[in-house]
Parts: sequence; structure tokens; C-alpha cells
Amino acid sequence: MKFEIEFSGHENIRSNHQKTIEITKESHLTPQGDCIVGVNAKYSCADLPQDLKDKLKNPDSSVTFSIKVGNDEFIIKGKGHPDLLLTHTDDIVIRKSNFICPRTLAVNCDKASDLLPRSMVSLLQNPETIGTFTITIE
Repeated sequence: MKFEIEFSGHENIRSNHQKTIEITKESHLTPQGDCIVGVNAKYSCADLPQDLKDKLKNPDSSVTFSIKVGNDEFIIKGKGHPDLLLTHTDDIVIRKSNFICPRTLAVNCDKASDLLPRSMVSLLQNPETIGTFTITIE
């Protein structure tokens, strides 16, 4: 199963958080939002299709995330979890830890926003930049 979410860049994207990556439906971003890699996302956790949510709640699900910007692609591997809430109406957060809240989409991810290539971060600092966040579940 594959699901794509379009988002846009923002001048305050820093992408230097060591434990999470976030995209948000919000259009405003302060420099303190250092895990956020995209704004104006078309979907939040709450908006995802139910069959996708069901697969994300399976602890045996292997989830691959792809962030594409221009010709650059960043791949993150994570896991589903039976306790995922998937109810936040603005945000999607993937985490290296096991922490679960309404914004959490996946846990035990192998990368966070600090590893996003700086060339990609530079592109994302332009509000005109469009990116794609793809969720693939096997």
C-alpha cells in the first residue's frame, strides 16, 4: 500500500531535530519547529484513509517513508504500533523513539530530520518548493 502527501516549503525550515520528522497542514512555522520539513500538507494523521491506519497499527508492519524534493529523495524506515492514535488534525510525526501521541504516525524510525541532506533543506526553505511525503507499507 502506498499513500502520497504533498506539502510545501517554508523559509523557517531548519530540519535539525535528532529524534523526529514532521509535516503539518499549518501554513505558519517558527524557527523553533526544527523537526518540521514541510507545511501546507494536504493530510494529517486524522485525514488518512482507514485501511492505511489499520496497517499502521499492525506491529508487524514495516513502513518506508520517502521525502522527495526536486531530484532529491530521502528514505526513512519505521514500524507500525498497535497503540497509535492517528487522530491529530494538523500534524504527522515519525519518531525514532517509541513515544506515541495523536500526532505519531510511526515509531522506531531509523532517521530523523537532522539527517535530511542540507541541499534538500535549502530547497525546502523556499515557500515555492513542493515536496512529496510517501508512506509505503509492506
